[in-house]
Amino acid sequence: MASRSLNGMPMGERAYPLQQVEKLRLIKRLMGQGWRPGRLMATPDEELAKLAAPLESAADAQEGHALQGMIVELIRNHDIPALGNALRQALHRQGLQQFVLETVSALNRVVGEAWMRGEVQVFEEHLYTEQMQALLRQSIGALPPGNERPRILLTTVPDEQHVLGILMIEVLLMLEGAACIPLGTQTPLADISQAARAQRADIVALSFSAAFPVRQVIPLLNQLRALLAPDIALWAGGAGVERLAAPTGVLLMTDLEGALDELVRWRAAQAA
Repeated sequence: MASRSLNGMPMGERAYPLQQVEKLRLIKRLMGQGWRPGRLMATPDEELAKLAAPLESAADAQEGHALQGMIVELIRNHDIPALGNALRQALHRQGLQQFVLETVSALNRVVGEAWMRGEVQVFEEHLYTEQMQALLRQSIGALPPGNERPRILLTTVPDEQHVLGILMIEVLLMLEGAACIPLGTQTPLADISQAARAQRADIVALSFSAAFPVRQVIPLLNQLRALLAPDIALWAGGAGVERLAAPTGVLLMTDLEGALDELVRWRAAQAA
């Protein structure tokens, strides 16, 4: 057994800086694709990263598909402890932003499609949803409160019970330092207007799931737009708005990256 130094490193073993470890990892992966080690060692780090990028993407995709299959299987087996543990491990491995942008969105879609095919029962889909909601709420609670503008009121309209979309965007906005004011789900339009005024909100953000009746979305947005002060922006996102044209005074976003882009634009406009 190797003896250890005071800092815990094995005596007589070489310690590599993290940057060098990453380079060695890329070289090993490229060697597996047939590249000669001598040429790779002489290649600058930026060029190595470009060569390895397609391999990294393929590995990420493979890992994502494996995780999705495992999650669906755990849901069907009703193994709640293992399901929660698998989700937490994915979060810790990827980091909060990547987990929300990529993994949670993909899992929501995969579980929903499994339910539509009859492979997952309604109560099993609820088991997944509750585990994901608990994990996202725990993550939100661990983040420092946002104290930067914009102040964003987050909720859903009456009869929209799905909260995952609102939790996902709340995580991303808080990571950007925005001050988020969550109201939960199914808030009456008049109460949304009153809360926005009382909380001095700059933006009201709503989420519409694919399960929400699409014919009701635009009328509800028009009603709420009329109730809000003109200087309060109204954002709506989620699968429920994907095929809709935005009414006057409303921004529709079909993905989470779009909300982050709009956040940047809002701040740039205020700075100007």
